[in-house]
Amino acid sequence: MLYHLSDTIQIVGTKQTLKQLENNGVKVVFVAKDADDKVTGQVVELAKAKNVQVEFIDTMEELGKKCNVEVKTAVAAIIA
Repeated sequence: MLYHLSDTIQIVGTKQTLKQLENNGVKVVFVAKDADDKVTGQVVELAKAKNVQVEFIDTMEELGKKCNVEVKTAVAAIIA
């Protein structure tokens, strides 16, 4: 399913995404390909373990723009 971040309820950031994943509150996770694996690895692993779709975006800058934030973003998610 194709999601548009700007049209959905979203969270931005690794800590917030992990928290929502642990509470089973995430529909899909977005990860920037150029982000450090130390930052994104735990999110990707937990998402896969919980059968949550993971989408990869080319750059942190692009993901930040899609989330309507003015900073580069490594991880974002659409919450349930």
